[in-house]
Amino acid sequence: MSTETSPPTDEEPTRSALEARVAELERRLADVESEDDDTPKMSIIATKGTLDMAYPPLILASTAAAFGYEVTVFHTFWGLDVLHEERSKDLKLSSVGNPNMPVPNAIGALPGMDRVTTRMMEKRIADNDTATIEELVETSLDMGVEFQACQMTIDLMGYDESDFYDGVTVGVGAATAIQDMAESDIQLLI
Repeated sequence: MSTETSPPTDEEPTRSALEARVAELERRLADVESEDDDTPKMSIIATKGTLDMAYPPLILASTAAAFGYEVTVFHTFWGLDVLHEERSKDLKLSSVGNPNMPVPNAIGALPGMDRVTTRMMEKRIADNDTATIEELVETSLDMGVEFQACQMTIDLMGYDESDFYDGVTVGVGAATAIQDMAESDIQLLI
């Protein structure tokens, strides 16, 4: 019994078929590249509104933005005061419970000591030509950092949406913050 098989053909595709295939592959590659954004992402939750604790999220956010990160900072509870245009200019430094303060807790608890330690820190900031909170917020916004103001905290504190720096995203909830953190490469709670 003999079985006849035909030899394989080595026909080359036509030039137009190859051009069509290349065009299709280029289109598919462009689709994949547009879907796969390689921009690193950082998400920060800022919960504190004292003078010393306003700086870390602002410095980290602006630095990450300078390195090309997409940065979101969700401000909630006292951290919201950092984005409040008036309150951010009058943040205090607590002298009690801060182990690095140059005054013992017993003295730090005396009336007026928070005012003294706040003025000491403000002088240090000015003497070292360190950026103010307002300058860091404005610089960060200019660099594309998204500052989000927690809607629940806005309601709780009785703030108005117009109280915040221009460019701050208001009306953001915890679900949005969690989704942002889930999509981020770096998540920080400050």
